[in-house]
Amino acid sequence: MSGNAPRRPGEAGRLLHLKGWLVPVLLLAVWQYMAGLSQAHAHAFVPLQQVVEAARQLILSGELWLNLLGSLQRTSTGLVIGSLAGLALGILLAFSRIALTLVSPLFHSIRQVPLLGLTPLIALWMGNGEPAKIFLVSLAAFYPLVLNTYEGLRNVDPQYQELGRILGFNRLLLFRRVLLPAALPSIFTGLQQAVPFAWITALGSELLFNAGTGLGSLMMTAEVGARMDIIIVCAVTVTLLGMLMSYLVGALANRVLNRGTVKTG
Repeated sequence: MSGNAPRRPGEAGRLLHLKGWLVPVLLLAVWQYMAGLSQAHAHAFVPLQQVVEAARQLILSGELWLNLLGSLQRTSTGLVIGSLAGLALGILLAFSRIALTLVSPLFHSIRQVPLLGLTPLIALWMGNGEPAKIFLVSLAAFYPLVLNTYEGLRNVDPQYQELGRILGFNRLLLFRRVLLPAALPSIFTGLQQAVPFAWITALGSELLFNAGTGLGSLMMTAEVGARMDIIIVCAVTVTLLGMLMSYLVGALANRVLNRGTVKTG
């Protein structure tokens, strides 16, 4: 009997997953190699064992947990506030011609300004404390929710709306039973986009408003002390938190959308 036996689907999936780790492992190997070339290289490319040791010390001292909690609370609060506000405005723009005419030009104009470019203005209005940071994070989540909510509601198939009217749905019932469920995939897409934007802005606000706890504040302190290992630990922590939150949003979206599909079917 000649030829290779066909791989089972599970084996193919595991092989593909292992291949996905190839580039990260190679990058780590190159990083470690560069760290060993000279003292100057070791400053820019901190040896991995030094990064692990820095992480261990930060965990044991509680410093990492304290700053992680500060960033997580700040990002989550801003994400919730911005998402709810963006959802509300997106719905309003989708159903009100007056609001669309009056608000849309202003919204699209402000959206072109980089969020961190508004930092000096926000600092003058709100200081450099917690409200300013949460406001910036809220704005980061606000924009994608407005756009995706509006697009999701406006692009609902007219046949679905006509069917709802035939069934005697009033405007509120039509929105709740037809339009909103049809727009949910787009809304969840906006939420998925909002998560990394919120984390980027949270970290940026902590770097610029260097007051209070947060991973960004810890990174600034590490920069002053030339502790590249701590900066890397903070960057990796932010990456893992962002990935975890994106995964949770994706899991929530799958659960809600699949349940809606089952009920519809």
